[in-house]
Amino acid sequence: MRLSVIIIACLFLAVPSLAMAQGAVKSVHNDWELRCDTPPGAASEQCVVMQFVTAADRDNVGLTVIVLKTADRQARILRVLAPLGVLLPRGLGLDIDQENMGTAGFVRCLPNGCVAEVIMDDPLVEKMKTGKVATFVIFQTPEEGIGIPISLNGFGAGYDNLP
Repeated sequence: MRLSVIIIACLFLAVPSLAMAQGAVKSVHNDWELRCDTPPGAASEQCVVMQFVTAADRDNVGLTVIVLKTADRQARILRVLAPLGVLLPRGLGLDIDQENMGTAGFVRCLPNGCVAEVIMDDPLVEKMKTGKVATFVIFQTPEEGIGIPISLNGFGAGYDNLP
């Protein structure tokens, strides 16, 4: 199964910013947190399910993984904030339980890191709900891929609680 990805740079205007990670923790589902906030100008509270991890062998290489539904509830987005210094053309790879799900391109870099973003289709959501480990792969050089494993324990419960 391949990841159907659509990179959407314009969604940065329609969905909560990465600052959403500062929202209030509403619930914790094993390794995932459900956080909510009302962004400036938004009509209602927006929520994400998220996790932050660092590479086991490199304390300075971390990822913030955020899953959200757009304000109009028409799309589900997987957004990953990778550290500055990643090799942008290689994109961000994703394996779930050692099955290659595909690669997403980076859509922009911010002062705190670079963002890769994809629309989540039903098979990807289901795979994340039933999987054990998602490994995100970033590159700092063309030859050096760094796989950062993220536990999927609690993802399904957290996702199911997204409004």
